[in-house]
Amino acid sequence: MTTLTLAKALNEGMRKAMEDDPKVLVMGEDVGKLGGVFRVTDGLQKDFGEQRVIDTPLAESGIIGTAIGLALRGYRPVCEIQFDGFVFPAADQIITQLAKMPLRSLGKLKLPVVVRIPCGGGIGAVEHHSESPEAYFTHTAGLRIVACSNPADGYTMIQQAIRCEDPVIFFEPKRRYWEKADVDTSAPADDWTPFDQARVVRPGADATLLAYGPMVRTCLEAAAAAEEDGRSLEVVDLRSLNPLDIDRVVESVARTGRCAVVHEAPVFSGFGAEIAARLTERCFYNLEAPVLRVGGPSTPYPPSRLEDHYLPDLDRVLDAVDRLFAF
Repeated sequence: MTTLTLAKALNEGMRKAMEDDPKVLVMGEDVGKLGGVFRVTDGLQKDFGEQRVIDTPLAESGIIGTAIGLALRGYRPVCEIQFDGFVFPAADQIITQLAKMPLRSLGKLKLPVVVRIPCGGGIGAVEHHSESPEAYFTHTAGLRIVACSNPADGYTMIQQAIRCEDPVIFFEPKRRYWEKADVDTSAPADDWTPFDQARVVRPGADATLLAYGPMVRTCLEAAAAAEEDGRSLEVVDLRSLNPLDIDRVVESVARTGRCAVVHEAPVFSGFGAEIAARLTERCFYNLEAPVLRVGGPSTPYPPSRLEDHYLPDLDRVLDAVDRLFAF
């Protein structure tokens, strides 16, 4: 075991992928000499050269468009979008080309492109630097959407995403970049949990908390606090949003009978609504209470001094738990 931050685990995962396959390229704004704004690509250009770790112009649409062309020629580009709010200029390329071209060609064209997006708030950033755009992309057929929440998953999931033949949107919780955990960098890939599977990260019996990315830790903290009140909460890290591992989610919720979905994005039309609808269909006779959603309000992300009022925290998750047991 090696103790790594999430940022370093992602770095090591990309490094291993580049060592294993010379067709893997890293590209994005300041990913080379600077090593990325969050230093996730630190040292890669030094070790692999400017032909494989490419500092691009400040043009997100151009980054993704170029990556699509490279993928058509047999390369496996890993694109960094510097901040979540900057992905929208690239949305046209992602939605109308990257997601649709494989189906448009009846599978003859493969686009193994990974789009890395640091997501979410909690770092006191300025406007456009703390978004949660996952629902835009989960609504787009043809894309795999995954979200890591810890260093161990960061190390394995980024490699699995790079090896995948489908385009992958890879969300990284930026406020968790500096959190440390043990990572087994020697475990063979056959032992890794597939990156499209959910994982129970804390077993429980009385209610299920579903989360992904930055909110997994918040839910774990809520489960620890609830245990002091005699409530056993199960925490499930979804890991993959599309495809959604609905069978594992259903198994947990059918057993506990209560569920809350937690994410940073606004509740209205958020990804939690899709989960709540599916659980109502699959677990109707098992549910002891409605599926509740915890998320941000339906407002633009606020200035940094107000973000603590916007982001779901321990108290808001525990309030949802109290409401689950009030029915």
